[in-house]
Amino acid sequence: MAVIDGKRVNPRRVQLLGDAPGAFAEARYVRTTAMKTRRVVDLIRGLPAKEALTALKFAPQAASEQVYRVVESAIANAEHNERLDPDSLLVTKAYVDEGPTMKRFRPRAQGRAYRIRKRTCHITVVVESVAPTAKPKRAPKKASGSRAAATKGSAE
Repeated sequence: MAVIDGKRVNPRRVQLLGDAPGAFAEARYVRTTAMKTRRVVDLIRGLPAKEALTALKFAPQAASEQVYRVVESAIANAEHNERLDPDSLLVTKAYVDEGPTMKRFRPRAQGRAYRIRKRTCHITVVVESVAPTAKPKRAPKKASGSRAAATKGSAE
């Protein structure tokens, strides 16, 4: 643990977040390939945390379950450790690294053996607190007079 301003600080947190308010979560040695998991992680990068959970819940990919757990953990870390509001969190960074590959052999005909690669990956999700912005209300669209007149004229 590093000591900054008299406080013990996780160096990994400093590397991922710096001084920004937020939290991170990692899942290591997850038994899916990095390529398949990256497809799912690309869906949630940049989304608000609650929307990311909803998107993952309905994603058909098998890896979405593992990514869901990591995002949920990152939100819980931000809420518990950093005392942040879960509704103000945004998934700022999300990435997947390759883990170790387990090598197995499958017996084949005539004494041969084929190599089976059981790949693993490490999933990292970083959530940061952003100030909630009020969406500007739009004025309702008004029907233009010339278009309304054109449709009346064609109906007669």
